[in-house]
Amino acid sequence: MYTPLRRQLTALPSLILTSVLFSISAQATTTETRSERGAEVIRSLNQGENQPNLEAMREEFPFLAEATEAYALGDVWSRPGLDNRTRQLAAVAAMAALGEVGMMRVHADYALNIGVSEEELKEIVYLITVPAGFPRAIAASQVLSELLAERNN
Repeated sequence: MYTPLRRQLTALPSLILTSVLFSISAQATTTETRSERGAEVIRSLNQGENQPNLEAMREEFPFLAEATEAYALGDVWSRPGLDNRTRQLAAVAAMAALGEVGMMRVHADYALNIGVSEEELKEIVYLITVPAGFPRAIAASQVLSELLAERNN
C-alpha cells in the first residue's frame, strides 16, 4: 500500500502542472476569442478600420489595450440587449457627463458612422447640463463642434 501511495504523490506535481498549463492554454484561447470579438466591434463602428487610439496604446501599454479590446469591447460591448446606436448614445452621454471629452469624441465619431445625426448628438450635450453641469456640457460642445467641422470638410 505504501508504494501505490508514493507513486500517486510522486505524480501529483506533474498532474498539477498539467492542470495549470491546460488552464492557461484555455484562458489564452478565450482571451483570443474575446479580443477578436472586440476587434470586430471596432471595425463595425469605425467603417471597417482599426481604432488608431487603441493601436497606439497597444505599442506602449499592451496589457491595457488587450484588456480594452477583450473585456470592454469583446465582453461588454458585444452583449445582447442594446443595439450599437443606443450604446453609442449612452457612451457619448456618459463620457461627456464625466468630462472625458477625448473619449466622448471617439464615441461621437462612431455614432455618426452608424447613422446618429448631428442634432441627436447636440441634444445629448444639452441633456448633460442637468446631471453634469454647464462646464462639462460646454467642454463637450466644443469638442463636438470640432469633430463636426472636421467631418464636414
